[in-house]
Amino acid sequence: MDHHKLVLPEHINHYGFLFGGYLLQWIDEFAWITAAVDYPGCRFVTVAMKDVQFRRRIALGEVLRFAVDRRTQGRTAVEYRVRAHGLVVEPDPAVVLFETSITFVNVDADGRKAPLAPHTTGGRP
Repeated sequence: MDHHKLVLPEHINHYGFLFGGYLLQWIDEFAWITAAVDYPGCRFVTVAMKDVQFRRRIALGEVLRFAVDRRTQGRTAVEYRVRAHGLVVEPDPAVVLFETSITFVNVDADGRKAPLAPHTTGGRP
């Protein structure tokens, strides 16, 4: 599933580029949205981000496209690969500005691991 975000002045660090913390926040949010659509009714919590790679600096005014793809699924957890591509300042779709893998675990109301609901395409092709 693809998501988009505009890099605004409030997202810029003291060097004039995107502050990495915002990027990590967006990754978590967009991957969670994808998981929630893929597994309706699950209560996901983030348990890991690995192989976090800031490959290029990201400029003010960039429109980022976040490609979120399911990689693996277990009994209670699912992992997604997230890549960010630029659409305006760095418009080459082959250039990956950022990537990571993020893992979510489904939990019950008491915070204990719970089996995943059946995977759906959430109306996506």
